[in-house]
Amino acid sequence: MSGVEPGTPCWTDLATPGLADAKRFYPELFGWTGRVSPEPAAGGYTVFLKDGRAVAAAGPPAAPDQVPIWSTYVATDDADLVATRVEAAGGQVVVAPFDVFDQGRMAVLSDPAGAVFSVWQPMAMRGAELFNAPGAMCWNELVTSDPEGARDFYALVFGWHAEEQPTQPAPYTGWRCGARIVAGMTPPLEELPADLPAYWSVWFAVADAEATAARAAELGGTVLVPPRDTPRGRLAALRDPEGALFSVLTLRPGHTG
Repeated sequence: MSGVEPGTPCWTDLATPGLADAKRFYPELFGWTGRVSPEPAAGGYTVFLKDGRAVAAAGPPAAPDQVPIWSTYVATDDADLVATRVEAAGGQVVVAPFDVFDQGRMAVLSDPAGAVFSVWQPMAMRGAELFNAPGAMCWNELVTSDPEGARDFYALVFGWHAEEQPTQPAPYTGWRCGARIVAGMTPPLEELPADLPAYWSVWFAVADAEATAARAAELGGTVLVPPRDTPRGRLAALRDPEGALFSVLTLRPGHTG
């Protein structure tokens, strides 16, 4: 794989204090195998593989009080430039750009509504090696109650253009980067807590959303939103045993998230 185009989600990882539990839960749920980083400073950072290809990872949190969270990484040619744009657009640099060994350069950032995301400037590690297949990331979505602010912010930071898509029961916003819709935006689900701040959600493709949701519950997770039909396929919103939110999607034919 030659890597993902700049401005496109390219990787996801889980920061969690329950790393040992994550290394049990997700392989049993998605059929992943784990490859632990040999670098002592990586703190047991584990890359998950599906059919031998990297799809996601999990590692310890950056701070002891950090809540467990799946992060969306957007590919870039210049992490430092993106961090500068984020500040200029009213966002926050949560973690300033830094090199991750010889793998790449990253930064952790947030938009003005508090949605946290990361950028990845690839070196040895290009990003995920599999997308839109069962057990792999298939979509990334900004959940926010401030869509107008998000439109301005992400246009300045990544050059994205928000496009309304005529879907039912409500219109849906896609983020266009060049010729492609690379991510989405939606208001918060009614089922989620009203005080939940804006966030980026990560979706994984599965062969059967019902079976995956049931299996997640058996493994100690929580089904937040039971499987439901969406324009992209059948979706369920889940939490892992430590509380990290993620979604699973049985893709409709012809859809890639």
